Amino acid sequence: MLSYSIFIAALVSYLLGNLNGAVCMSAIVAGDDVRSHGSGNAGLTNFIRNYGRRSALFVVLIDAGKAVAACLCAGLLLEPYGLYREGMMLGAAAVILGHDFPALLGFRGGKGILCGLAVAMTMDWRVGVALVIVFAGAYFLTQYVSLGSVLGAAVFSIGFSLIYRDSPLLIAAAVFLGGLTIFMHRGNIQRLLKGEERKTNLFGKGKSS
Repeated sequence: MLSYSIFIAALVSYLLGNLNGAVCMSAIVAGDDVRSHGSGNAGLTNFIRNYGRRSALFVVLIDAGKAVAACLCAGLLLEPYGLYREGMMLGAAAVILGHDFPALLGFRGGKGILCGLAVAMTMDWRVGVALVIVFAGAYFLTQYVSLGSVLGAAVFSIGFSLIYRDSPLLIAAAVFLGGLTIFMHRGNIQRLLKGEERKTNLFGKGKSS
């Protein structure tokens, strides 16, 4: 039954999203909660700023891995109904919502950048590569992770909308997810406009001005 498969796909993907890499690794490496430091965000940037990059790879693997798993599982659940690609996007939306607003973690999560990149690479590598190029260009020119993330979110929405322009469902989901990521960075955007945003050295030992 289609409605049952949609419900299961969304629920499992959302619960996968609750498995937060930064929260898990801060507990393992420091017996701590990354959300009690810095920006209070449960994401890679805040993790690196407070714990360095030594364990950051595991944060990446957890957050990217859960996004890939959610996309593939949801796609397979809806494939019998001819909705494999739509199922993947459903899994993407649910896992990112679970990452951003995790019920099991008091609804205090991350901003969905790693999840979004993993989703893009899983669903269509062309969007993923474009996202990486834009993010990397913005970051290496400015060292503002937030700027690269916001521009990457825009690429996500535009890329899927152009490639899958014959699928209103995929376009709507892509625009929603890109818009959600930009919304999650609203504080960063305000600081960028005021010249108060903090730079981050992702490849150094954490803290940057």
